[in-house]
Amino acid sequence: MRFPYRHLPVVVTALLAAAALLHGPIAQPESYHHFADQKVAFGIPHFADVISNLGFAAVAVWGWIKLAPARRHPDIQSGWAGYSLFLIGLFLTGLGSSWYHLAPDNAGLVWDRLPIAVACGGLLAGVRGDVRHEESREPAAWLALVAIVSVGWWYFTDLSGRGDLRPYLLLQGLPILLIPLWQWIYRQPASDRLAFGAALTIYVGAKFAELNDHEIAATLGVATGHTLKHLLATGAAALIVGRLANRVQAPLKACADAIPPAPPSAMNACR
Repeated sequence: MRFPYRHLPVVVTALLAAAALLHGPIAQPESYHHFADQKVAFGIPHFADVISNLGFAAVAVWGWIKLAPARRHPDIQSGWAGYSLFLIGLFLTGLGSSWYHLAPDNAGLVWDRLPIAVACGGLLAGVRGDVRHEESREPAAWLALVAIVSVGWWYFTDLSGRGDLRPYLLLQGLPILLIPLWQWIYRQPASDRLAFGAALTIYVGAKFAELNDHEIAATLGVATGHTLKHLLATGAAALIVGRLANRVQAPLKACADAIPPAPPSAMNACR
């Protein structure tokens, strides 16, 4: 591997951080909490925006059931600390975002954004440890702290009348750039690059839907942009979890499919 390539992720992160500093504070739009979904169903206000969050929790539970028992598997062991943080953040996103959408305001938005930031940090730590074959526990701990600080920075600057989303937005944007870059530098399998690339592309689509909440609601009629964002982001998370689950299950399936009278050497290779 050529020397400069290893440092590209650090360079990209530094450039983005510098651009954010030069740009200056990014305030939350005053109309942020005015979502298109105003329907009440079964006594639940903003029903679609609330219920569509439960997919995050479902994917997280599915991921934990599939991956936690195999956390020592060589294909996820290095990244497990990060991936487990990703699953925890994903589960809490389902709860926190549902709570926020019942009565949208800044106080509730903290419990929406905090687990999203934690999930982003966990995914970064997991993939980094994965591709570099390095234990991801320490990076996961640091990125969890960064996630908390990024949301705290926005909330307390907003209370002072100068809200600043830059750290939070930077943490959300980094996985979109760094994960494909890491996977390219360390020559990850095409199946990994395809699955993660598709997931990140879908997530970008989810952010587009979020930014066009009312316009999509007016066009589709049956769904709003923000509800669609939740569904797309859930699908993106499911792609990532599914790919990780396939990694740890593929060798077991190969062994299960082996012909019973196979020689002992062949069976030992499956262990």
